Amino acid sequence: MLRRHPVLSIVTAVYLVAVGWITLSSQPQDSEQNTFIRGVIAQIGRFPATSWVTYNGVEFTANIAMFVPMGVLFTLLLGLRRWWVALLIGVVATCTIEFIQLFLPTRYSDVRDLIANTTGTLIGIGVVALIAWLKRRGNSQGTPSVDDDIHANALK
Repeated sequence: MLRRHPVLSIVTAVYLVAVGWITLSSQPQDSEQNTFIRGVIAQIGRFPATSWVTYNGVEFTANIAMFVPMGVLFTLLLGLRRWWVALLIGVVATCTIEFIQLFLPTRYSDVRDLIANTTGTLIGIGVVALIAWLKRRGNSQGTPSVDDDIHANALK
């Protein structure tokens, strides 16, 4: 993969390091940053129209968002035909993170993270599939399509 897609491989490696740092670094549960975020969410949630906004909901959504690039990057690296490998990588990465968090005193493992992270990976795969479909559709109709010359081989 590194020879076929060197830039994409490096971006993926940097992304994986960032996910590792975010999910495995020491973070006290009562940190100032966490208190600030909880305060902002409480302020947003105090209005009737936004009362559904909760810390758990925001955390779940953030976990989804953090793993969307996992699906995109690995689908581009492996090709759309191997989307299931990208999904497997996302699930294995999540299980590995959750397992390691069992042994970290400032972290906790949660099955909801597995669900959120897998959902994010699937969304990322779906984004690549949608772009590939739009590209094929545009080409079959003779209209301009998404310009992705850099990753054209990855979508095959």
